Amino acid sequence: MKVIIIGGGPAGIISAISSARNGNNVILIEKNNSLGKKLLITGKGRCNITSSININDFIKNIPGNGKFLYSAFQNFTNMDIIKLIEENGVKVKEERGNRIFPITDNSKDVLKSFEKELNKYKNIKIKLNTKVKEVLEENREVKGVLLESGEKLFASKVIIATGGKSYPITGSTGDGYKMASELGHTVEKIRGSLVPLTADKVLCQSMQGLSLRNVKIQIKDIEKNKKIYEDFGEMLFTHFGVSGPIILSASAHLLRYKNIDKLLKENKIKLTIDLKPALSYEELDKRVLRDFEIFKNKEFKNSLFELLPKKIINPIINLSNINENKKVNEITKEERKILVNLIKSLEINIDGFRPVEEAIVTAGGISIKEINPKTMESKLIKGLYFAGEIIDVDAYTGGFNLQIAYSTGYTAGIN
Repeated sequence: MKVIIIGGGPAGIISAISSARNGNNVILIEKNNSLGKKLLITGKGRCNITSSININDFIKNIPGNGKFLYSAFQNFTNMDIIKLIEENGVKVKEERGNRIFPITDNSKDVLKSFEKELNKYKNIKIKLNTKVKEVLEENREVKGVLLESGEKLFASKVIIATGGKSYPITGSTGDGYKMASELGHTVEKIRGSLVPLTADKVLCQSMQGLSLRNVKIQIKDIEKNKKIYEDFGEMLFTHFGVSGPIILSASAHLLRYKNIDKLLKENKIKLTIDLKPALSYEELDKRVLRDFEIFKNKEFKNSLFELLPKKIINPIINLSNINENKKVNEITKEERKILVNLIKSLEINIDGFRPVEEAIVTAGGISIKEINPKTMESKLIKGLYFAGEIIDVDAYTGGFNLQIAYSTGYTAGIN
């Protein structure tokens, strides 16, 4: 059987491998001049291959339609991808948060291991610098593809694995959505997931470049006084707002929250940061008292260097409304209480998401209602399959999105 796969990212590569193992003649088409361009930038160029948690627990880390992936995850697990990579000469290691990386810390080695596996199959033909214009069908059945050059390639099965719209520089420009919608598929609203958030610009710009570790965040809908998300870890202030691992994960929850765009516009979404989560309010108050005793003859602005990072001191002082030139021994108990409250719950208004082009993954895509979860075949067009980010599924950071690509790719390939 002849199979055409559109897209040479992780989903397309694993589709090609599993389809070739099944004895099919495979044509893997990639519009870039090389495979896996997006793979190379994952994990900041280190490639967070997958997670080591039990495959049955992956779905808990996929806020975007996780249950749809149950069969695909059973077909091709995290252990399967690790085995494939190690068999092709790349050892892996585990880091905090159950994250699996190549021992070399270089995503190029992961791509090389995939290419080594691809090269084992004489029945895989790779066409680079080749763009597909449309998928050909007749009587709701796949017939092949039309290339932008005008050439037609015929096949009884076509897998669309073109990725989403995040990082368009790598080739993820949403081509697959157009192909699928022309065939009658529903494309759910495309948004960035795992994307930085825009926030109070004046406040955030005053702390631009500051990275906070071991902080606790909470994001609330202040209209309903409802907690949307909380997390502990690392975040970063930028010229537009906030970013960093815990903020990116928060974005995956926020974008699915009811009426989120309206609430953001009305300043009803608030980020609260606990800068000292290891200390209770009382413990922090005692700590501040100790520091104030040591610096009692100094001005207030010079008394916080032991307690807080330098870049956050002026913003905290401004928000506290305590005169920065006031002597520490003149600060009242009420003023100290305001300071401690600020450190335990620094509030920032969130007002939006950065564009999808800056997101790590795309939320939205081909509706899961129109795809058979056991095979990844279209319910509308016989012989058409989908794999990877083009499907309306997305997960937190930690290797889960790449595992979605491998598992859906493998499932499409074997079917």
